[in-house]
Amino acid sequence: MADGSDPRLAGRRAIVVGGTRGIGRAVSELMAALGAKVLVNGRDGTAVAETVAAITARGHTAAGFAGSPADEETAAALVDACVATHGGLDILINCAGIAEPPGSSILTITGAQFQQLIDAHLGTVFHTCRAATPHLVAQRAGAIVNTGSFAFLGDYGGTGYPAGKGAVNGLTMAIAAELAEYGVRANVVCPGAKTRLSTGPDYERQIAELNRRGLLDDVSTQGALDVAPPDYVAPLYAYLASDLGSAVTGQILVGAGGFVGRFERPTPTLLGYRDHHTAPPWTLAELHGLVSR
Repeated sequence: MADGSDPRLAGRRAIVVGGTRGIGRAVSELMAALGAKVLVNGRDGTAVAETVAAITARGHTAAGFAGSPADEETAAALVDACVATHGGLDILINCAGIAEPPGSSILTITGAQFQQLIDAHLGTVFHTCRAATPHLVAQRAGAIVNTGSFAFLGDYGGTGYPAGKGAVNGLTMAIAAELAEYGVRANVVCPGAKTRLSTGPDYERQIAELNRRGLLDDVSTQGALDVAPPDYVAPLYAYLASDLGSAVTGQILVGAGGFVGRFERPTPTLLGYRDHHTAPPWTLAELHGLVSR
């Protein structure tokens, strides 16, 4: 289109949770530039208003909603606001996140800190998806894009952050399977981008410490310290939200700078088998022979 919008996104009604900073801000701006009607969400009302003003100043369509949808009632109100403002809902994108406390590990994190991380990541995704999916199912079309993290592998330390992000992966895969018959898609992006969570002395010290402990090799360490701006990963979100990605669901994708990848679905490797109808349970020694080789 002459105005820069894309017919595969033009006119779509989209919520971007965590859409005022970092990756979420880049996604909000790109979605609006491609013609979507965006509802920008963030906890800071001033940041919401500034983001909306920046988008509309370029002639694009956006409105704002301040509040944390980690709260069930706020998530429902957010979805209602999109329906009231833009006339419906077609796309839900979750980009909100908070950092693990500096130096946090299973030895130091408190129960309250762990719960806060789970609520911010898994809770936000659950409540927004729970509020949004009835609308998407009713129209038998829609796209959900949630944000995961490489951290779910455990390589970046911490506990609440990788636990929350790993749970987002599982929840998104379940949503994709449950709603496929209704034409609703759900995918995960594990992004790498320079944001407030991946810059600063605390972050640099954390990466250096993980390298010292052998959790990150030298190549991964350099990559973690030299990441691209959020503009490089935002197109992956927009693609998954668009009609061009209509055949893609139940995927965990990676976007970091110029790198695009996919985590393949885990499948078990056969270590041993015998028929339980004719054989006794494995002994500990037998299991050791299977598992440790």
